Amino acid sequence: MLAALASAAVVLASITDPIVEFAIGVVGDLGLWGIFLLMAPESACIPIPSEATMLFAGFNVSDGEYTLWAAVLVASFANLVGSWVAYAVGYYGRTELLEKHAKKLHVKPSYLAWADRWFEKYGDAAVFFSRMLPIVRTFISLPAGVARMPILRFSVLTFLGAVPWNFALTIAGREARDNWTDIKDKLHYIDYLVALLILAAAAYFLVRLLKNRGGPDAAVDAA
Repeated sequence: MLAALASAAVVLASITDPIVEFAIGVVGDLGLWGIFLLMAPESACIPIPSEATMLFAGFNVSDGEYTLWAAVLVASFANLVGSWVAYAVGYYGRTELLEKHAKKLHVKPSYLAWADRWFEKYGDAAVFFSRMLPIVRTFISLPAGVARMPILRFSVLTFLGAVPWNFALTIAGREARDNWTDIKDKLHYIDYLVALLILAAAAYFLVRLLKNRGGPDAAVDAA
């Protein structure tokens, strides 16, 4: 739940991102059908941000276009349908196709490896709990299919895991809409925080690199 709210905050801070703008437009134009059309491919390993989709679904909930639970249930069912596609890819051994075209789909190989490790370590629990985590939630269906997890168990865990994530994002969107005047003036602070974290990570790896260069091998070379 906290991961969902944090992701929503990041999306709010990057409203001008083209993918986010696309999701906003689809949800705004098509309503519940738009939610379904975005959330299904999101769970089929197509990197469409659920944060943007459900955040702005929450905006529409605040405007009275549909109910909170209508948005959540449509999104969760769409996640299930998309997950069936990814599960089938893994089940029938076609994951190499995804790996081959990962760059075209803007999918990092590290995401696939992350999902594999999660499923190998946590098994069935990974299918449920990973639905509430950014990134890995999109790809966990692949290793579940490879392992040939029973489809009924997979479906139940996937749907139940998707509901809290979609609920948290939609609530965040609804509350943001209700308090939009106050929130929009503070969004730039999130950008500052992200920039600070990036700089800190860069400094950390630079220090590590310099230390490695000055390690035992460097001492041998100097001798």
